[in-house]
Amino acid sequence: MSTRELFAGAITAVAPVNLIDASEIRQVPDTQEVFLYPDSSASIIVEILERVDPVDYQAAAKFHFDSLAHDNSAARSEITSVDLIPNDRGDRTPSVIVLSGTQRVQKFNRSSLDEVLILMAIYRVTEKNTDIVVTFNIPTESEDGGALDAQGVQIIRSHFDKFSQSLQIINFDLFA
Repeated sequence: MSTRELFAGAITAVAPVNLIDASEIRQVPDTQEVFLYPDSSASIIVEILERVDPVDYQAAAKFHFDSLAHDNSAARSEITSVDLIPNDRGDRTPSVIVLSGTQRVQKFNRSSLDEVLILMAIYRVTEKNTDIVVTFNIPTESEDGGALDAQGVQIIRSHFDKFSQSLQIINFDLFA
């Protein structure tokens, strides 16, 4: 694990050193950072989005999760928990909303559905009208062999915990 610079250093977070930067193998929008795990189909997406309307943290998290389910054409989606973790580091990074849920999605025109554990961290940058959304996609059932067993899920869940609790906004001008 090491500190990784995101968006040209405007944001930092602690992440595994062996992640593959997806922009090195495919086009990634300027508003996203995408990382792939080398030994599974798990991925991390960090997005800078316009702030959504719900003020309540649980409603805002549900909105982002439901948007992801819609974008994934999920056959089923379920939120299992939503929590607010205060930022007690003394910097200006907002407290993080942490969501856990599952989605059944069809990947790459396959006939069967994959079960994907979704771990989401949302940072509401109110003064910049921005939501930063970090999504860890962890397949637990997959036709392509990229699913993780219980131990693999626990390892990536610990990566999510470290990433989400260490994320720090260094340069708020990113959201100008």
